[in-house]
Amino acid sequence: MSDAECIGYSEIDKFAVNIYEQHFPNRTNYGDIKEINEKEIPDFDLFCGGFPCPSFSIAGKRKGLNDCGRGDLFWEIVRICRKKQPAYIFLENVEGLLSSQTTKGIYDFDIMMEKLCEIGYVIDFALLNSKYFGVPQNRSRIFILAKRVDLVLKELII
Repeated sequence: MSDAECIGYSEIDKFAVNIYEQHFPNRTNYGDIKEINEKEIPDFDLFCGGFPCPSFSIAGKRKGLNDCGRGDLFWEIVRICRKKQPAYIFLENVEGLLSSQTTKGIYDFDIMMEKLCEIGYVIDFALLNSKYFGVPQNRSRIFILAKRVDLVLKELII
């Protein structure tokens, strides 16, 4: 048995909340991530989540980090993680995140990785396709794992 405890989640879609509550009762929904006061939530060791995929998907309009209310939600993750400094950040998105660019031709992914480093994390990522993991679909996703730099340094010293 794990000592892990979910402190809550952030979701605004009423249908998603309904399903989540059916599967995981007694969890706190902090609602809209833009309205979360990071000072009022308990400390946590792992931030696990994503941000809307249509902003980065080749099937979407590819507005990326400039997509108001969707792609720009990444900045809310940064805001919360900067304040709370969890040991790990685990994020997921579509493969198109790797090729999405700003109007100045800078890759959104590069901006994101730079920002996570700036707030104190070492990053690793992998592009994985669900078809290789027993799921009956062909769906590539990027998984980003960020570990707080002091923890990485501590491992190097030991």
